[in-house]
Amino acid sequence: MKVRKWVVWLSITLACVAGATGWVVVQNDFALREVQVTIPGPKQPLKAVLALPAQGEGPRGLVVFAHGDGVADASRDGFYRPIWEAFARAGYASLSWNKPGVGGAPGNWLHQSMSDRSAEVGAALDWAKRQPGIDGNRLGVWGISQGGWVLPKVAGDRTDLRFMILVGAAVNWLRQGEYNLRAQLQDQGAPAGKLAAELRRRAAQIRLLEDGVGYDDYLASGLDHPPMDRDRWRFVLANFRADVTDQLPKVRTPTLLVLGDRDRNVDVKETAAAYRAGMPQDLLTVENLRDSSHNAVKYELDHPDSVWGLITSVAAPRSLYVPGYLDSLTEYVRKHG
Repeated sequence: MKVRKWVVWLSITLACVAGATGWVVVQNDFALREVQVTIPGPKQPLKAVLALPAQGEGPRGLVVFAHGDGVADASRDGFYRPIWEAFARAGYASLSWNKPGVGGAPGNWLHQSMSDRSAEVGAALDWAKRQPGIDGNRLGVWGISQGGWVLPKVAGDRTDLRFMILVGAAVNWLRQGEYNLRAQLQDQGAPAGKLAAELRRRAAQIRLLEDGVGYDDYLASGLDHPPMDRDRWRFVLANFRADVTDQLPKVRTPTLLVLGDRDRNVDVKETAAAYRAGMPQDLLTVENLRDSSHNAVKYELDHPDSVWGLITSVAAPRSLYVPGYLDSLTEYVRKHG
């Protein structure tokens, strides 16, 4: 009798494991066909992924991606696949690449300016227009966070884009950094004295940047604990004056601006105001996502120490995103593509 109960218990356990495994497999099965491609870049080749709709025939429209800050491979560790699938539902392929120096790609992304990154996107669009499977009359761009300093220049310089989609885009590098610092300290419940000290440290760091000091002098200042590494200091030194304000009046591309109401990285009120003031209003759509993080992800899941966030990213990656976000991407592209 005891053996029979044990067999029943084991059978149930194995069935649950098999069911869970099957669920994970289904949730990570995207209606996409991914092709590895190499794109001639302005400084070095770009190691890219072209994500095509799994069904139907070409030529396809194309959405070219611009990453945010940090190390990023073409799919951003799989984070982009639900977005690629949303564009595929509208009949569009997606194109994204490893940042230089990531995943075997040549170069070093920390040696790039925002203008360098804009040039990469331009090169990718030019390459795409020469591909027989891509419809060069249906091109768009999608960017997140730091991509907001990359794509408006592209859209301002070109006349062949059907749309631009920006998620959590910042306006001014220095103001964005201060906003993020204040938000982090507020979330930590830091006392007022801590905030004042951090703002003084930040002001001293900005003075070093404005003076264009080298890495050794930055280290000698002892301002940061731990300090940035040499490449990161070079990156910040090259980009800390980034500001999209002057680019916005040049944009003549329909633009969807997606902003999360719980963004701790970017002051979304400033972003919305800048785009409304700088762009023709008939070209701009602002979508405010409720309970959304910087990444259009459910706020409660978008924390480094969130166990549920980690589980969701593995078991049901589409469910990371705020309800309606992926559908809105599909609808916007169908409307403008």
